[in-house]
Amino acid sequence: MNARAQALIGAALLAVLALAPVRHALEAGMWRHMMLQFPLWMAAGALLVAALPARARALVARCNAYGITGLVGVALALAVGMVPRVLDLALLRPEVEWTKLAALLLAGAALRLSWRPAGLVLQFFFLGNVLPMMAVVGSLYVDSPLRLCNAYLLDDQVRLGQWLIGVAATIAVAWLAWVGWQQVRREDLARAAAVAADPASLVSAPAAARAPAPQSPHPARHG
Repeated sequence: MNARAQALIGAALLAVLALAPVRHALEAGMWRHMMLQFPLWMAAGALLVAALPARARALVARCNAYGITGLVGVALALAVGMVPRVLDLALLRPEVEWTKLAALLLAGAALRLSWRPAGLVLQFFFLGNVLPMMAVVGSLYVDSPLRLCNAYLLDDQVRLGQWLIGVAATIAVAWLAWVGWQQVRREDLARAAAVAADPASLVSAPAAARAPAPQSPHPARHG
């Protein structure tokens, strides 16, 4: 899918998510508020940034070396967004709600622009901070005997906590599997490149394996 099509899909998704009935429906439940609204707004931001002009991308890259600035911003936006008081205020004050939504939109764009430049080491560092944070917040929501958000019921809070823990574990496993697959693919490509550079090595290796062991020129004497 080309960049223009991605941007159009992102704009359409954003227009739908910004509608008052859609916002209120997603924010009516604590689970939907965090597990649906958060990733949907981030997805809209990631799709919209696909159409960013090359000059703008270059400017962002200069301020976002190795994706560090962007990933720090994403981690900060998610950390603040998971605070129970922020969820409550987003329902009571429109300015807080729109600030939260704008932060999620920018976080999605920053994540897309920063993920590949970050490389495996910084990706690991980012996930190593965000995923445990999600699991800790999820455990807090599950174990707390009190309602941490006044606007939501305790059952909804427990459900959200369980989902946060499950999603954090799923993302960790998926990323590790992806890293392993990338490593195997890289080794296969390196092997193919070596064979292309020296095709004789592919023929000589099996031939050498099939060759009989050298025999002594002097037959053994039996007494």
